Amino acid sequence: MTLLLGLWAWPRLSPTAPVPASGDLPRVRAVVYRATTGATPVTRPDSVVRFALRQLGKPYCYAGTTPQGGFDCSGFLTYVYNQFGVAVPHSSAMQYKIGQPVARPQARKGDLIIFTGTAQGSTTPGHAGIVISEPGQPLRFVHSSSSRRDPGVKISQVDGTDYERRFLGVRRVL
Repeated sequence: MTLLLGLWAWPRLSPTAPVPASGDLPRVRAVVYRATTGATPVTRPDSVVRFALRQLGKPYCYAGTTPQGGFDCSGFLTYVYNQFGVAVPHSSAMQYKIGQPVARPQARKGDLIIFTGTAQGSTTPGHAGIVISEPGQPLRFVHSSSSRRDPGVKISQVDGTDYERRFLGVRRVL
């Protein structure tokens, strides 16, 4: 930001300073963006889903946020979206509050999907994943599961499973 401010202010403050060519400014902005976020902007939800699916089989780790150490559910989402410059908090309760709400039938690739915890009667967010299906298809998502039988990053379906009972909502952040 300082660089951009300097490029804007310098010609106005110093009458002898050269004015950058208009074609140079977007390149400078792109360099500043990459340098400060370490990521590139998302252009398509498919990119997010492809990247998330490359994490299949990574281990589950409570509070984990890396492929090497493992992921918990919200840490998995934080990691994936951060690779594309999208800030997602490391808490399923906070993830349930970001972006725009989306009706379940309109859920599409790249959306967040939020569930309650596993306790019977729970009404608070306790699990999250990334939708990998399109509207009209069975609702499927990739997530990091703490399941005793099959922990780690995997694909699950909502319809006809316990996730259907636990479903809270879908949020669009892309």
